[in-house]
Amino acid sequence: MVLATIVSIGAGADTPTEDLARFPQSEVTVETAAGTQFTYRVWVADTEARQRQGLMFVRDLPADQGMLFIHPAPRPAAFWMKNTYIPLDILFIDPRGKVVKIYERATPLSLEPLGVDTPVRAVLELRGGESARRGIRAGDRVRHRTFR
Repeated sequence: MVLATIVSIGAGADTPTEDLARFPQSEVTVETAAGTQFTYRVWVADTEARQRQGLMFVRDLPADQGMLFIHPAPRPAAFWMKNTYIPLDILFIDPRGKVVKIYERATPLSLEPLGVDTPVRAVLELRGGESARRGIRAGDRVRHRTFR
């Protein structure tokens, strides 16, 4: 697997973090193959610094919230869970909004890279278990202004 980007590289416990309230916010809708739709309020990690920070140090994530990491151009990507205290579902999304891979309940504090070789335009992080609870699978669609 090519690991082009590990979002949390270099971030340690002493790394300054930006208050999540300062991140841009948006909504994404996930449409499942079964025809159901789920809308999430997300923080948008739209800069390198925000992408390095991600959801590190967060102690609770409501089921209807998440974080959307938007890449300037499609590329292979990988994440790890350094300094992330809660399990997350990590959804890798292609340029058209198709979910190409989901890592469910990523292990908190793990340094294991979780990624894809397929170029993705964005990654959506949700509370761990949310994908299984809602029946979200690879092949489902994410609707957001980022995708064509």
